[in-house]
Amino acid sequence: MARRLIDISVPLQNDVAADPPGTGPAIEYIDHQQGLPAMLQFFPGLKAQDLPDGAGWAVERVQLSTHNGTHLDAPWHFHPTMNRGERAWTIDEVPLEWCFQPGVKLDFRHFPDGYVVTAADVEAELKRIEHTLSPLEIVVVNTSAGAKYGAPDYVASGCGMGSEATMYLLERGVRLTGTDAWSWDAPFVYTAKKYAETRNAALIWEGHKAGRHIGYCHIEKLHNLEQLPSAGFQVSCFPVKIERASAGWTRAVAIIDD
Repeated sequence: MARRLIDISVPLQNDVAADPPGTGPAIEYIDHQQGLPAMLQFFPGLKAQDLPDGAGWAVERVQLSTHNGTHLDAPWHFHPTMNRGERAWTIDEVPLEWCFQPGVKLDFRHFPDGYVVTAADVEAELKRIEHTLSPLEIVVVNTSAGAKYGAPDYVASGCGMGSEATMYLLERGVRLTGTDAWSWDAPFVYTAKKYAETRNAALIWEGHKAGRHIGYCHIEKLHNLEQLPSAGFQVSCFPVKIERASAGWTRAVAIIDD
């Protein structure tokens, strides 16, 4: 049996259209020569010529949000409470068992940008791939946004998971989901238009807000989901442990045993 590891994460990068303007990461790269003075300070009497090739260390300084890059959202991000009244968990409280489970992929690449996926859509896709959900399976959604990562229209691309679609998964024991789009919900530009027309605030962030009823997590900005089968793989997505945080970065990986 051969094991394949598929990287389903995106990198943190400067100047890539992976977030709305002004909200992306800022990475300062310090090479071995730039890092040399700092290294010499730790060892009195040490000179550059004493080191191999006169090289110090390379480091980076990074300014970013917990929601930059591929990240795992905690229930606290969605609302102050979960499970109809309990205090919502922060990322350091998310059960590790949720983050390493069998995966299921729903292929929604055919839905247009801004489409809000329904429970019927989820049910139809599960029927198509002949899969019955089991508790704690990690459900990832392949949208048209996956192919647009880094393009100027990425943030406004892909379909979103609506409240009833999210609840359909949660009511069947799913506690961790994911998408290759910028958000689990439909792109905000489409929701804003609907809200302007209807003044129905229930449309805003409806997939996220399902966490008020049943606590769950989701991964945003996944990648390479088109390389995955519909089922028969594991997902590993342990988050960086940040105290009291609403999210943590994750190197999400799909594991396939052929």
